[in-house]
Amino acid sequence: MSIEQDLQIIAQQEALLQFKQFDADTAWLLGCRLREEAMRRGAALAIVLTLNQTRHFQCLMPGATANNEDWARRKHNVVQKFERSSLAIGLDCQRQQTSLQEKNGLLLADYATHGGGFPLRLEGGLCVGSVVVSGLPQREDHQLVVDVLAAMLGRADVPRLER
Repeated sequence: MSIEQDLQIIAQQEALLQFKQFDADTAWLLGCRLREEAMRRGAALAIVLTLNQTRHFQCLMPGATANNEDWARRKHNVVQKFERSSLAIGLDCQRQQTSLQEKNGLLLADYATHGGGFPLRLEGGLCVGSVVVSGLPQREDHQLVVDVLAAMLGRADVPRLER
């Protein structure tokens, strides 16, 4: 699959995975569902959800490390700054043969353009937060988030990225 095709799929995912409302209770429910799905898949993840710049859920699963937590922080920074999935930003940089450091002057110590960070949007497009996981290969991190969001929102029509 080409970078262009991946970017088109991610754009569709971002457009379809929007909430009617999103509050602290929704963040907790989403975080718990991500943890349950990660346990089902045997994944050791750092999971972080923010709403309006405030952390509402954080979990470091058995087997995950402080390194996973740092990757989650850096992915969150990308989603927060660009209001796009961290994988989409990384693929866009790859397509342009650049990095966030070259393109935007952002330090790689604070920004990670790898899959696993996804914007939390309300219907109509307002970005109210982010959901981030770290611990799997980047495409799997991204797809885990998408799968759980799609199930939570009852969206069977969300396209999937190929591995």
